[in-house]
Amino acid sequence: MTPVRAAWWRDAVIHQIYLRSFADSDGDGIGDLGGVRQRLPYLADLGIDALWITPWYPSPMADGGYDVADYRDIDPAFGTLDDAQALIDEAHGHGLRLIIDIVPNHTSSEHAWFREALAAGPGSAARDRYIFRPGRGPAGDEPPNDWRSVFGGPAWSRVTEAKGSPGPWYLHLFAPEQPDLNWDNEEVHAEFESILRFWFDRGVDGVRIDVAHGLVKAPGLPDVGSLDGKILEASSLDDHPHWDREEVHAIFQRWRALADTYEEPRVFVAEAWADAPDRLARYVRSDELHTAFNFDYLTAPWRAPSLRRVIDTSLGALATVGAPATWVLSNHDVARHVSRYARPQPDRPQRSLADLDAPADLELGTRRARAAALLTLALPGGAYLYQGEELGLWEVEDLPEEVLQDPTWERSGRTDRGRDGCRVPLPWNGGSPPFGYSPDGAAAPPWLPQPGAWKTLTAASQRQDRRSMLNLYRTALRLRRDHPALGDGTLSWLSSPQEPVLSFTREPGFQCVVNLHHEPVALPPHSRLLLASGELDGGRLPSDTAVWLAP
Repeated sequence: MTPVRAAWWRDAVIHQIYLRSFADSDGDGIGDLGGVRQRLPYLADLGIDALWITPWYPSPMADGGYDVADYRDIDPAFGTLDDAQALIDEAHGHGLRLIIDIVPNHTSSEHAWFREALAAGPGSAARDRYIFRPGRGPAGDEPPNDWRSVFGGPAWSRVTEAKGSPGPWYLHLFAPEQPDLNWDNEEVHAEFESILRFWFDRGVDGVRIDVAHGLVKAPGLPDVGSLDGKILEASSLDDHPHWDREEVHAIFQRWRALADTYEEPRVFVAEAWADAPDRLARYVRSDELHTAFNFDYLTAPWRAPSLRRVIDTSLGALATVGAPATWVLSNHDVARHVSRYARPQPDRPQRSLADLDAPADLELGTRRARAAALLTLALPGGAYLYQGEELGLWEVEDLPEEVLQDPTWERSGRTDRGRDGCRVPLPWNGGSPPFGYSPDGAAAPPWLPQPGAWKTLTAASQRQDRRSMLNLYRTALRLRRDHPALGDGTLSWLSSPQEPVLSFTREPGFQCVVNLHHEPVALPPHSRLLLASGELDGGRLPSDTAVWLAP
């Protein structure tokens, strides 16, 4: 095995692209690979190290592409395999690495394997690739167990056999169009290792693993019982029947061995919801995955003790396995943090706006988001940015009901609006929608409508404003790349855990101070101000403001 030349992933800043909403090059209202290629200069200028692109595979789009029909091709709405190869090559030409999504927990119900399984009938080898079970009750008309879909409703659907008779049920922890694979089947293992090689051989630098904690199910598929089976996170139950099971780690050990066979080893980041940092750390041991998203940090309220506790427990747990932290504020599955921070902050985790019942104060949310950006980029390890956070975009909370496409909307009985509000297409330039997201004269509007108020947040308008969110990110990323204290490493706290101010140093010669108090606080002695998230009050740091200092 060739040794790693440079562990770039330990402190990389990676920009998440939600492909449908990034940039539309052909005017059909849907973002595509051509749009990403056109915007590569913008991304390189931003100062990131890599891109992560959400699923680009052929898909019926029952769940925004996370229902994959073919893992070795590109959906025609996004482009072609040649377009994907061109993007990989051009990203490398701009000094950017590229990470793609893989969805190993389930396929689309339109995948060739599942169509074959339905046609093959009970007891067939084709059905053994998935999880089919007879129903309960005298006629088998009740689901095999009490598991619930993450999107609402039961996690089981019954099939009708070829002659019209009711058949067994199949498991889908997400939508019915997303049947779960059977990871007790060796053919499933071999297929996904082949898929990884397919993309690694084309130059993809790494893979983000969707629902990494959910692949393996307990023998016998026992009931969840009193636990809330709808939640995505693993519960505190020691032996949950379908989340965060011990057997999943053997899968990732095999994947790591495969990735390490490449001259520049490919890397993995896990979407692994675990109930404690020490459980998450198990996914990033030296013979498993490289990094994992830190959802405890993402869901932490804007309170100093809460953030301090998450930072300390995360760094402590990951240090035991020699892995770096990976910090994230927003992604395509949660409400944008400008809007989460725009409300009074509870003393508990928050992920959706359903967790918060007050109206948004977007000026407050933006001020806090600016401070959060400097805090995040100053912490040891790497960071993921969700497209548009560098523009200060907020959650679009008033999308008309008729445009909502997230499966959560229908499966919740239209009580949960789902994730569409954080997936609205980006504003690039101009004074009205589509804000340069689609070309002039586009045949179709953006797939989700953009708010007219975003005219002040376009990338073009912010580029001209030195005080904009975009230029704050550009400056912070440049300083982060140049300063020897930033990136991988450690920190030393200068504040007590219960203080409403977070203050820490990193060596050599760097201090970060974040004021989460409702009153200004005095700045510590320093030789130079490197960067501030907002205007200072003389020698005082206003509320919800952060600074980077040279001590």
